[in-house]
Amino acid sequence: MTTIARSRPSDPDLARTFEDLRAREFSRLDENGYVYLDYTGSALYAVSHLRDHEDFLQHHVLGNPHSENPASAVATRVVEDTRRDVLDFFGADPAEYTAIFTANASAALKLVGESYPFTGGSRFTLLADAHNSVNGIRVYAEQKGAETRYLPLDAELRRDTSVPIPPAGEGPSLFSFPAQSNFSGVRHPLELAEEAKALGYDVLLDAAAYVPTSELDLGAVPADFVCVSFYKMFGFPTGIGALIARREALGKLQRPWFSGGTVEYVTVATRTHRLLRGAGAFEDGTTNFLGIAAVQSGLAFLRDVGMKRVTSRVEDLTARLLEVLSGAAYPNGQPAVCVYGPLSTEERGGTVSFNVLDADGHLVPYGEIERAAGAVGIALRGGCFCNPGAAEQALGLPAGAMLDCLGEIPEGDFSLKKLADCLGGDVPVGALRASVSIPTTDADLDRLEAFFSDLTGA
Repeated sequence: MTTIARSRPSDPDLARTFEDLRAREFSRLDENGYVYLDYTGSALYAVSHLRDHEDFLQHHVLGNPHSENPASAVATRVVEDTRRDVLDFFGADPAEYTAIFTANASAALKLVGESYPFTGGSRFTLLADAHNSVNGIRVYAEQKGAETRYLPLDAELRRDTSVPIPPAGEGPSLFSFPAQSNFSGVRHPLELAEEAKALGYDVLLDAAAYVPTSELDLGAVPADFVCVSFYKMFGFPTGIGALIARREALGKLQRPWFSGGTVEYVTVATRTHRLLRGAGAFEDGTTNFLGIAAVQSGLAFLRDVGMKRVTSRVEDLTARLLEVLSGAAYPNGQPAVCVYGPLSTEERGGTVSFNVLDADGHLVPYGEIERAAGAVGIALRGGCFCNPGAAEQALGLPAGAMLDCLGEIPEGDFSLKKLADCLGGDVPVGALRASVSIPTTDADLDRLEAFFSDLTGA
């Protein structure tokens, strides 16, 4: 078994605390016999969170916020109270930042991309380790004549520090990086925000995979725009995220349209309009005010558990997960698993991507393993996880051959299997991902270990 480097010893008292929490808040996992290892896809809601929200809805009347009637006033108060609570949770000074409610992190990123004042002299620089919702901003940049630059990754899927961040362009320039990779679990240095700002960039921080298990203090991280999704943090409600924006940076954005709720006025006769100032100018239509009412309970749950304790617990679980994966082997000694990214808990979160090999060292299609795990109640995720840059680096996909194959597959007929067939041989085009979080127990990882023992015949 490969020895996994831990940054500190595990804490048995901490483990017992989280096992008690699992029994109290997430007992449905054991009732259904599930081993859920897809927390980077979505967190699971705590029972107490649902009960708090149900009680709130049962005893309050909420109407569309865009009015002064009593029901609308309650909804408006809830939205504004939640906005302040979100800023407080992330250490963001309300005088300096505001929180804009969106459908998810992707919608928050789209707000920045479509409104950022790119010009022909602008530069959009980002890590190759980027979610597609960040990659998509390059379309807006390139439509306005801006240059897009990717910073490469090294063999551990960390930023290749031999390639410096280029200075900002002559026009408004944007730098983006994920606090934690949704592919590999690598945590990129938050100091990149300060480094990029010193080079003249506005900074967009994708915090969606980071904040479910780590504390983010925007008083110490000078990002201009930060995106989060609340279902990734505490499982419920889905369909609500936020763009936390520095007010000064928000003032640079130029919205390409207006809609109900975003304007002070609109006239048809004179064809003029004026956008609201601040968050209201970016919240299109009616906010999901019933869902927003559940966000404060979710934040309260995380506060009660304690984010520093969550980080410590996830580190322990990640070390065990890496041991299980790295230790899986066939009786002939052939390793059964190839892990992508660091085999250390240093500067990494609880997300691990990998592929399974057969006893001769040949790749097993990830879909077969995902289905086999599902058949025994283990939830893994398979694919490229909407992060092609990290996937291409990890899997060693040949750019030239891949481009040829992508051109050969008819429009509307693409699948990863067709791409694999075209590339031929043992070239992996996807991977498996396991991720741990607050509800995960050592018993879950025991079952994963037993799954690999059965798979390998060890």
